[in-house]
Amino acid sequence: MIAILSPAKTLDFDRDYQLKEYTIPDFMPESACLVEELKAYKPKDLSNLMSISPSLSDLNFQRYQAWDTHFDLSNAKQSIVCFKGGVYVGLNIDSFSKSDLTYAQNYLRILSGLHGVLRPFDLIKPYRLEMGTKLKNKSGKNLYDFWGDKITNSINNNLQESSSEFLLNLASNEYFSCLNSEKISRFIVDVKFLDEKNGVYKIISFFAKKARGAMAAFLIKNKIKKINDLKDFTDLGYTFNKERSDKNTLVFIR
Repeated sequence: MIAILSPAKTLDFDRDYQLKEYTIPDFMPESACLVEELKAYKPKDLSNLMSISPSLSDLNFQRYQAWDTHFDLSNAKQSIVCFKGGVYVGLNIDSFSKSDLTYAQNYLRILSGLHGVLRPFDLIKPYRLEMGTKLKNKSGKNLYDFWGDKITNSINNNLQESSSEFLLNLASNEYFSCLNSEKISRFIVDVKFLDEKNGVYKIISFFAKKARGAMAAFLIKNKIKKINDLKDFTDLGYTFNKERSDKNTLVFIR
């Protein structure tokens, strides 16, 4: 089973995590093409494009001006180490064994506006480019047009190479939308995490993000291949709710 996650806006390149193994992202030429587009944007233009503060636009302007395709451990870090935020708090790679990390490299994929698809060991440099950004490019008006079916084809190849029967969607709608779900070659399973508030169960983004990461960790640590085994997930106080679930969506409540 392949699981997909969204990336995080916040990155931590100062973290001292001793992981020597690394790979290079598959779509480096495509990433370089996007960076060339972004290098033409002044800080104020980046601020408008990405709806970010002047300080963040200045930072990302500098990042893109300095970006090149030479990636090694002296100037980049593995994606699984760098992403910081609710999903990755839930994933908690500090609790991973070496075999867990290897399993994640084979069965976990992180969707990315700049890189398309990242494996956990794929090196990245500091960047900010959300999938929903309306960056005009040679293929269209946004990143969905730019990536087309490339991400879908990559995931399909991963599913085939790993002999996976399912694709577990733990990504946000913004990132899952970069896939053409009708062309995915395996059965897609969605997961929803609902919290009770004032007598009503609903998705609370802050909690759901952490739960998605925890579910990915549960899959990795237990080497899960069957959908029914995911129903045993009870981390963070969530339990599987059969009444709210169906064959396409697993619902957990707390």
